[in-house]
Amino acid sequence: MRENGGVALYRDDGIVLRTQDLGEADRIITVLTRRTGRIRAVGKGVRRTKSRFGARLEPFTHVDLLLYEGRSLDIVTQADSLRAYGEPLASDYPRYTAGVAMLETAERFTPEERQPAQRQFLLLVGGLRALGEGEHGARLVLDAFLLRSLAVAGYAPALEECAVCGSPEVSAVRGHGGSRAFAIAAGGLTCRSCRPAGAATPSAHTLALMGALLRGDWPHADASLPRHQVECSGLVAAYLQWHLEHSIRSLRHVEHV
Repeated sequence: MRENGGVALYRDDGIVLRTQDLGEADRIITVLTRRTGRIRAVGKGVRRTKSRFGARLEPFTHVDLLLYEGRSLDIVTQADSLRAYGEPLASDYPRYTAGVAMLETAERFTPEERQPAQRQFLLLVGGLRALGEGEHGARLVLDAFLLRSLAVAGYAPALEECAVCGSPEVSAVRGHGGSRAFAIAAGGLTCRSCRPAGAATPSAHTLALMGALLRGDWPHADASLPRHQVECSGLVAAYLQWHLEHSIRSLRHVEHV
C-alpha cells in the first residue's frame, strides 16, 4: 500500500536497532528494514502500560510494520512481532553484549536513511539467530558478523594476496606459509616488499581463523585456540574502527573469550 486517502502508507519488516524516548509517552524507533533500509519512526504512546504494541518495538525484535510517511519521521500504525531475538540473550551477558555490538555496527554501516541495505539486514538476522542458538562462541559469531559487514561494504581484508600489489606470496588463509604482515591502513596482508612500518605480525593460525570466519567455515573456527580468537578479535576491531573512522562503543563491553 502506497496511497490511502492522501496518506502514503507502506509495509516492511525489520530489526529494531535502538529506541529513544520522545515526549511523555512516545518513542523514536530506529529500524533496519528488509526493503527500505534504515528508517526512524515514531511509536505513538508506546511507553504507556496499555500500549497495543510497545513491547514489540524493543531492540533485537524482528517486527512487521505498517507505517505512514511523515515530514521528518514516519509513524508506526501497526506492529507485529515476528521473532524476539533478544529473549535468549537477556540472561547471557557475553551474548547480549555481542548482540548490542551487532546492532550498533549495522546502524553505522547504514549511514543514510531509506537506502536499501538488504545484505546488511540479512547479515544481522543471521548473526542474531546464531547468537541465540548458542552453537558457537559469542565472540566468534560477532567477529564473523563484523568481517562480513566489512565485506558487504567493500572493505573485506585481503587475506589471499597482497593488499598493495596483489602478490600471492601471502597465503595465510588456507595454509600457514607466506608473509604474516597485517597492515590495517593498507587493507590486510602485505608481502615482504610492500610491508609498511608498524604492520602487525599475527599468528598464521589467527589469520587462518579470520579467513574461516569470512567463509563461514565453522568447524575450523570452533576448533581454534582461545589465544588465536583473542588476537583475531583485536585485529577485527582495529580494522573495523579504521574503516568506520570511529569506534563501536559497545565493543568495549564484549568479553573476548
